[in-house]
Amino acid sequence: MSITDQSWFSAISRPSRYIGGEVNAVQKDLSQVEVSIALAFPDVYEVGMSHLGLKILYHILNAHEWLAAERVFCPWVDMEAQLRRLKHPLTTLESGRSLADFDLVGFSLQHELCYTNVLNMLDLAGIPLLSRDRSASDPLVIAGGPACFNPEPVADVFDLIVVGDGESVALEICRAVREAKKGRKADTRALLEDLRYVRGVYIPSFFKIRYAPAGQVEAIVPVHGDCQEVRKAIVPDIDAYPFPERQIVPFAELVHDRISVEISRGCTRGCRFCQAGMIYRPVRERALTSIVEKTQNSLKLTGYEDLSLLSLSSGDYSCIGPLLTLLMDRLSPQHIGLSLPSLRVDTLGAGIMEQIKRVRKTGFTLAPEAGNEHLRKIINKGLTDEEILETSRAVYRAGWNLIKLYFMIGLPREEEADLQAIVDLAGRIIQLSDRKGKKNQLNVSLSTFVPKAHTPFMWTRQISLEESRRRIRRIQEGIAARPDLKRVRVKWNQPELSWLEGIFSRGDRRLTHVIVSAWKAGARFDAWGDHFKKETWEGALARSGLDPDFYLHRERSPDEALPWDHIRSGVSKAFLRREWIRAGQAILTPDCRSGCLECGVCDHRHVDPVLHPCPETAFHQISSARVQAPCDSVARYGITYRKVGKAGYLSHLELARVLIRAFRRAGLALACSRGYHPMPRVSFFGALPVGTESLEELMEVELLEPVDPSILKERVNTQLPEGVDVVQVRAIPAGEKRARIVESRFIITLGNTKCDEDRLKAFLRSDRFPIVKRGKKAERAIDARSLVSDIALMAPDRVGLSLREREGPGLKPAEIIKGIFGLGNEDLAGMKVIKTGHTLS
Repeated sequence: MSITDQSWFSAISRPSRYIGGEVNAVQKDLSQVEVSIALAFPDVYEVGMSHLGLKILYHILNAHEWLAAERVFCPWVDMEAQLRRLKHPLTTLESGRSLADFDLVGFSLQHELCYTNVLNMLDLAGIPLLSRDRSASDPLVIAGGPACFNPEPVADVFDLIVVGDGESVALEICRAVREAKKGRKADTRALLEDLRYVRGVYIPSFFKIRYAPAGQVEAIVPVHGDCQEVRKAIVPDIDAYPFPERQIVPFAELVHDRISVEISRGCTRGCRFCQAGMIYRPVRERALTSIVEKTQNSLKLTGYEDLSLLSLSSGDYSCIGPLLTLLMDRLSPQHIGLSLPSLRVDTLGAGIMEQIKRVRKTGFTLAPEAGNEHLRKIINKGLTDEEILETSRAVYRAGWNLIKLYFMIGLPREEEADLQAIVDLAGRIIQLSDRKGKKNQLNVSLSTFVPKAHTPFMWTRQISLEESRRRIRRIQEGIAARPDLKRVRVKWNQPELSWLEGIFSRGDRRLTHVIVSAWKAGARFDAWGDHFKKETWEGALARSGLDPDFYLHRERSPDEALPWDHIRSGVSKAFLRREWIRAGQAILTPDCRSGCLECGVCDHRHVDPVLHPCPETAFHQISSARVQAPCDSVARYGITYRKVGKAGYLSHLELARVLIRAFRRAGLALACSRGYHPMPRVSFFGALPVGTESLEELMEVELLEPVDPSILKERVNTQLPEGVDVVQVRAIPAGEKRARIVESRFIITLGNTKCDEDRLKAFLRSDRFPIVKRGKKAERAIDARSLVSDIALMAPDRVGLSLREREGPGLKPAEIIKGIFGLGNEDLAGMKVIKTGHTLS
């Protein structure tokens, strides 16, 4: 029996995470390809599917007929428990094959707090945790992502690690595996020997680490004399590589549930705390025409209603003003929202704000990082207080009700006055609000600074956990003490998470034993605050004989060998040292767009910044792109559809998104509500429990243009995933009132359990039949007899059930059957509930 066919499956949190079959997912016959790779993201589906890098690799690799790339995510704790109970391996979404059966398993390491999830996924697949314990019959386990710029804490886990841009390297690795299989080479060592010459490929077993008696790295000794270091892979021009326009449209709501288009990679600002700004150098912009084409195609192929333009500093894009105007002139008539998640205060002009507010105004995020100009100079973020205040004033005046401010505590040379400066700045901003009362709000978010490898602050100490808590309290109390700051809310990231992140961010290979020990003691989802257990990690560190203070609370000497010295980001250690000295002097370093700073990344032959000044044609495109958004709907349709098979595990909201996005992909112009947050005029009749299939569901939709019902049905059905299809479409005459479901009919099949006919007769004779429904907060008795209009045995293990629809609390069909026949949870194994129809008033 498949996992999705078992009764417990609908009861786990968000079963749609595990069913696959999404629109635009690539299905290949693995028996017909030469190389297979499982792209593994060590977090839950809705986090991993938000990540653009995963989508890029999935698209590039699956473009080759000889290669299949499939996806797998870390199962949540409830799903893990069931997999272990059943001894069922972790499988991919596309084929349902175990990770152990793939040629490669490639993990995306976006941060340091995912390491125990990596171990968990390997263990669930039956793959040995450490590279040295694997044989030629095991997959090649590889990793990539920003955490790989200091991969040493997990170096012994991976056979191979990709440092830098993965677009070309991933394909080159797969080609090498293909050639090895053709030559029938079963020797993993020989394959790695071939791959060590590929730029960006780091093979940890080819480097040995020697430690000094005090614990510092004494030497990093390469096994091969011709492979002394690992230089990061760089894509010189991001437009030269395919972009995933046909992105997978997920069932589950993602953390970032929108189309994402990368408008540039890298950053020229040089913030001294920012690892991403160092390791992704140089800046490489995408051409304006390329961005417009990719956004339009992606939205058309996915049906998304939101677009995000990704960059480390979106406002620095050379043609950002015309780009936004051009996009919004085309998108706002379709009520498609646009966001720029990484905007610097000093790039925010009135024109940018006017464009992004045209469809939706939600919270507006600003990141001063520090409370005063002096500390911002130390971190090389050259924002003045006046720039921050002027931008905040403009944001409130433009109609936003909420501003979110992000600050770090524990920055180098931070003093008590700097903490008070955060309170004072918040006070000056909230006073800029024109409106009185409670409408305009200000959120102050605090996080503890964690020094990172390959940054000018990699030599400094991290503040202690106790000091981090004290500084957060200091800011909280400072804001709470001021009556004029009642509309300011303070939020913070758990300092305990920064404590663990800090250990790994500059850690060495000895920490692998700590990670394995913590995982064995139950550590999972350490980035999720409600699952993080500091005592588990303290115990693992103690068992390994390692002191966390060694990694966190000591200054490093400029001459000390650092665990990542053999990993070359391109930014020289000499440049980072100069920046550390300038930080101590509070001297700003200019943006390298104004002139090369000789950081070491660019060779000025193959690698250089790629900038795209605005073409003159952009302004002509803007004037021709403006379209007046139509207002009122002209046609209304009643649509009968069904959801069967795995689609039965979609929640009501998930199913609604599936249908609305199918309408958009079908090119149907949905009418939308008015106001700041326009929504499609679509209504659904009732909501079924997760796990319930249905042969007859009903919705109404309003369109801006009339469409023949048969054509509408055909166009939508071509865009729906397997298990969801439109059965009938009816044009609703003007003035006709909305129908109402008065009764729903179900067939419940119990599988191996037989129904007690005497219990059924007793139920039918009763006037009242209370069944206890257990909610999150309390239990409640609900009368099942008043809900059931008809019930009959169709077979010893099959029941026909009709339920009245009414306002107020109700019962699920499964709860009613369980109560009537006195069944236990074990009796419900294999239960299947299907709605067969309904009666309208």
